[in-house]
Amino acid sequence: MFTQSPTPSVSPLRVDGLSVQIAGTRILTDISFTVSPGQRVGLIGENGSGKSTVLHAIHGSLPPGATTTGTVDVGRSRVGLLHQQAPFQDEENVHDALETAVAAERQAAIDLEHAADPYDADAYAAALDVAERLDVWETDARISTTLAGLGLAAVPQERRTGELSGGQRARLSLAWLLLNRPDILLLDEPTNHLDDAATQYLASVLNAWKGPVLFASHDRAFLDRAASSLIDLDPAPSQVGVDGGVTRYTGNYTDYLAARQDLRARWERQYRDEQAELKRLRAGVRDNHQVGHVNFKPRTETRMAQKFYGDRNAKVVSRRVNDSRSRLEKLEESQVRKPPEELTFTGLTAAGRKNTDGQTGPVLVASEVAVAGRLAQTSLTVNGDEKLLVTGPNGSGKSTLLEVLAGVLTPSSGTVTVAGVSVGHLTQEVELPDPAGRGPDRTVERVYRDLLGDDLAETVPLSTFGLIHPRDESRPLGELSLGQQRRVALAVLLAAPPDVLLLDEPDNHLSLSLVNALEEAIPAYPGAVVVASHDMWLRQRWSGERLEL
Repeated sequence: MFTQSPTPSVSPLRVDGLSVQIAGTRILTDISFTVSPGQRVGLIGENGSGKSTVLHAIHGSLPPGATTTGTVDVGRSRVGLLHQQAPFQDEENVHDALETAVAAERQAAIDLEHAADPYDADAYAAALDVAERLDVWETDARISTTLAGLGLAAVPQERRTGELSGGQRARLSLAWLLLNRPDILLLDEPTNHLDDAATQYLASVLNAWKGPVLFASHDRAFLDRAASSLIDLDPAPSQVGVDGGVTRYTGNYTDYLAARQDLRARWERQYRDEQAELKRLRAGVRDNHQVGHVNFKPRTETRMAQKFYGDRNAKVVSRRVNDSRSRLEKLEESQVRKPPEELTFTGLTAAGRKNTDGQTGPVLVASEVAVAGRLAQTSLTVNGDEKLLVTGPNGSGKSTLLEVLAGVLTPSSGTVTVAGVSVGHLTQEVELPDPAGRGPDRTVERVYRDLLGDDLAETVPLSTFGLIHPRDESRPLGELSLGQQRRVALAVLLAAPPDVLLLDEPDNHLSLSLVNALEEAIPAYPGAVVVASHDMWLRQRWSGERLEL
């Protein structure tokens, strides 16, 4: 493991009043936070809340046409971002790609060698200072350690990056960024393709990082292990008419769970109490004619006494009304806004699936199936009500096995027998075909209808599942985050719940709240469920059968 060597003085990362609008849709509104050197901050929130947008705004890589207000201050620090676009070309081999990551170290070593002139001690001292700061003598060791830590040590250095698997490319991109050692490190879902050992290695690297670290992640165990605090982009308690803002939680994910639940309860209680007080004050002001001695009658019959008591009563009424009106105005100006209705997943059977005719015997049988270079010979039997978790290190063939079981990939050897049941498959990567050829502007609702047919889409509307906010159904699919697009794919799958449900890394790209709800729904599913996952949090809490590849 290596430690990062930043520039001599690393600046804090400061975001102040940042708002972002993309394609006419407001993604972020007036968010502010600071990440100091050495802090590791996890970025969380519902799908579509803007986690990736925050990272790209800081990095300066928002899509063309995006508009921003507010400021992002990184000082003179170098900013590095891990995202979908690999920092190397398909034609490059692994060795050459990694060399571009350590180009500064290689150049510093060359400069030091050229400066070895006894007649120019100043030049040598300057070159030596740079070489020492970059620790150029440990460059090769850092490369080896990083590749081993991320499970890439066995990948031939001469292999073209375009020939690597998707998981290998993702890990090579991460290796490149870590070796490049930016002062400010930004990571978008860094553990999606990491096994336990690689995830643990990455956490150890981040814990030793000297500059600010900001990462978006759905990996609960990783958040527990790597985050020193969390920033939640979901709506926070604020005054009526004030949008945006974030909530900062000290500690890791376990600390966050308790703190967020407490914050929500206090927010709801404050809103409820304020609304009751507003109702009372408004009634008092409206019924001011009833304040004081409504049935007052003079104690004497003299006109002077009547005037005395009448004036005194009017003053009392006026003072009380003014006090109530003043309190009402102040509370109306500062009242907390109503807690928003949270998207709530309605379950795997929201479309109305009934129990399978008591079928508990084998429904899916794989006999000695293998796929050359991807899956070693494997056999398994899935019963009608079985819940099976498939685990294994990167490259063991978890996704490949599910593709074989789903019938979308023909094995090199072996057979798969399906006992007259329906099989549904949620792939690891988002797959939403365009059978009607409508193009990139097709709306979410149109995608749903095209893939299901109008009749089923009418019977089971997209709103059934609590996966997509109604306001997003009319948006073009391409404007949605990956997490939101995966929610659409999940809705399409669940509109006609299959007898056998295959879920490939179901936690990928989905929000923490949805992941928790999805996992809680699996045991009660009235059919078979096969889950392939590297997620430690899920695996530690799994109560069904297991298959280790």
